[in-house]
Amino acid sequence: MTDYDVIKDMLFSTEALSAKEAELRQEMEEVSGIIQDCINENARVAIDQTDFQNRYDSLVKRFDDTKAKYDAVCAEMDDKRIRRATVESFLADLAKRDTLLTEFEAEAWHSLVDFVTVCGAEDIRVTFKNGKEIKAL
Repeated sequence: MTDYDVIKDMLFSTEALSAKEAELRQEMEEVSGIIQDCINENARVAIDQTDFQNRYDSLVKRFDDTKAKYDAVCAEMDDKRIRRATVESFLADLAKRDTLLTEFEAEAWHSLVDFVTVCGAEDIRVTFKNGKEIKAL
């Protein structure tokens, strides 16, 4: 738990991602405005439609590429928030324990165990919500 307090901000910080998200959002707004200007120009002025379509397609691709990056950054931020909450919940449940578990307790199981993988009769692994895995058999 002491180790977690030291490294939690490093593991789950979203500051850099927030800055990137704002940058990408700004770029999407700018490209959206350029696309709208392009459409308005095409409506007002007689321009070559092949040139217009090429320019429009290029701008839409730029917007879509930026949107994909934006979505990836947002997903990474959400993942970090969820993992932080999961780890903190795990540690809070662990801190409530006064003694080692000596017999099965359903409440402890649900609060500490993420999933169990059965690889074979002699190979069962328990993965805890903090990401640690142990070989049970």
